[in-house]
Amino acid sequence: MEETGGATAYGASLAGGGFDVNKFVRQPQTIVRFLSWIFALVVFACIATEGYINTSSSPEPKCIFNQNDSACHYAVGIGVIAFLACVAFLVLDVYVPYMSNAQERKYAVMADLGFSGAWTFLWFVCFCLLASQWGQTHENRAIPMDAARATIAFSFFSIATWGILTYFALGRFRRGVNEVTIPTYTEPPPDLHTPYPPTYAPTSYNPTTYTPTTYTAYPGSVPDMHPQPPFSAQPQPQGDIGYQPPNY
Repeated sequence: MEETGGATAYGASLAGGGFDVNKFVRQPQTIVRFLSWIFALVVFACIATEGYINTSSSPEPKCIFNQNDSACHYAVGIGVIAFLACVAFLVLDVYVPYMSNAQERKYAVMADLGFSGAWTFLWFVCFCLLASQWGQTHENRAIPMDAARATIAFSFFSIATWGILTYFALGRFRRGVNEVTIPTYTEPPPDLHTPYPPTYAPTSYNPTTYTPTTYTAYPGSVPDMHPQPPFSAQPQPQGDIGYQPPNY
């Protein structure tokens, strides 16, 4: 979600898996984003269709909120951008779990967090502006009051939905950071120069000089030291040794 925690960081990777439409639709983030899309549609649609009226003092149509065209332009701009952003982030929510790179998922979550936080603030400004201008509107007999009130109400609802989206994005970002920074155990390389611990210190080795041992021979194993008679080139004949041949 490669890198440490890459399979789950900022959303679990679903490479090779199928897309579950029912599970995606039932997610709280998807439901809140869909509501934000509807609220933005209501805001800019009400102003685009009934947000301008003709007055007796000006031939041109004026904004129903105290004839302040800037208020209507601001609400329409915020609503249109929010409408398109909801569609884009819905598509991104489908695609993010299939990203194999955790860094890409991180950028997607950061974009969601930054945009949701900014639009929460901008919807708050829009609500305050519209409510203030509506309170200063006096000629409201020809004004479509339902459209004006719906615009103010759904601007307020948009603050809540975009605030919830900011909370969801912040939670995903924090979980992703925690999963990435969890250290994983790796086998350390062998260090041949590391001394032994004191408990297992080897004893010093003192080489000894080899001294040959003198062995005492057993009786019978001592060689015969008596001199042997010299070898006779002419061996004595067998038989009677004292026989002498006759002399003639």
